[in-house]
Amino acid sequence: MKRYLPLGKFSLGMGDRFAHQGKAQLRACLLAAELGFDVVPVWNKSNREHNFIGTEPASLRAEADAAVKALGWKRPYHVDADHIRIDTVGRFIPSSDFFTIDVADSIGKPASEDEVRAFVERHPELSGKIIIPNLDHPLEISPAEVKCVARKYLRASREAGEIYRFIAAMKGAEHFITEISMDETDCPQTPQELLMILAALADEQIPLQTLAPKFTGRFNKGVDYVGDLRQFEREFSEDLAIIAFVINRYTLPPSLKLSVHSGSDKFSLYEPIRRALKRFGAGLHVKTAGTTWLEEVIGLAEAGGEGLEIARDIYAVALEHVVEFCAPYASVIDIDRAQLPDIATVRGWSSPQFVSALRHDPANPAYNPNFRQLLHVSFKVATKFGDRYLDALKRHEEIIARNVTENLFARHLKPLFRDLEAED
Repeated sequence: MKRYLPLGKFSLGMGDRFAHQGKAQLRACLLAAELGFDVVPVWNKSNREHNFIGTEPASLRAEADAAVKALGWKRPYHVDADHIRIDTVGRFIPSSDFFTIDVADSIGKPASEDEVRAFVERHPELSGKIIIPNLDHPLEISPAEVKCVARKYLRASREAGEIYRFIAAMKGAEHFITEISMDETDCPQTPQELLMILAALADEQIPLQTLAPKFTGRFNKGVDYVGDLRQFEREFSEDLAIIAFVINRYTLPPSLKLSVHSGSDKFSLYEPIRRALKRFGAGLHVKTAGTTWLEEVIGLAEAGGEGLEIARDIYAVALEHVVEFCAPYASVIDIDRAQLPDIATVRGWSSPQFVSALRHDPANPAYNPNFRQLLHVSFKVATKFGDRYLDALKRHEEIIARNVTENLFARHLKPLFRDLEAED
């Protein structure tokens, strides 16, 4: 397998829409390290988010570097070009050292019959009965099924290889981490499919270190998982078994791990994930999205005065543009608009009332997941506020930073990674 930049066993992807919370985010990783569990921080931002906000990838690198310097962080850290494709990757080359290659749109676009035939001939080991350690049943795969899966996934695998080779030619293979994202598709991959996908990616000579598959259930933005926890744990464990098997079978990097694109705050999944990781001794990359942006709004509301007024105004604009803001995220939000408070009601809320509705605390009867999801996808509102919003972040830095750090450390890092062994 080719050279690559190694990724630590446990890592956390952290989004920061407006590039003000780098130190607060990193402080959560420092607190984790002080308790004895090492988690590699990875700052992530997608091309879409940069375009919405009007930033460039270099700004995320600058934020990460500044936070690391200010807090004296001596461990590895990375900057992720999130959900890039061949037409968007170029702008990320100079400043990123972690690339999430998104090929979900190519899944299901059929490969040629010549490519399918060649794949089947290369991999006779994929047909028949396959014993996978720690999988409670053998995989039975017919030649016809191999062809079917190849038709569905070979084009996506080839596209991933093309993007990987483009980055490697520009940057050098030893200078970046590769993740493949296949989570934004309709159906979860079966263990049989995952095995064949990884064989195809190995054929492309991609030193893959994290793979984001699709799981059963809803991963809505900013709220908890909706689905069958037992089924999720079974799927997650099966995926871990497949990954452990293919590392040796196809000479993939020993650091290869699952990546869970959580949409933020999938708290009910953390215990099942921990159990599975402990059983397999496996690593994990988990990627949060807008949870930090929501903690900024919570912090502003908690500050009261003009901070609370900004939070109320953000919601007012979001509600007025609810159709527009929700459209790009239709597959990852479930908002009951009848449960969204009207603007007049929110303008009358005190700081505690606003915070209670927004903060992800299901035990609080005032918590409103519909309100939270709408604000999660409405970060563009803050860009329209410009300096009014950014200056408020500076004025209320202390209270906002406390919320950001506490959220990542207490609600994400501790439940996910406590008591797990970081070193192989």
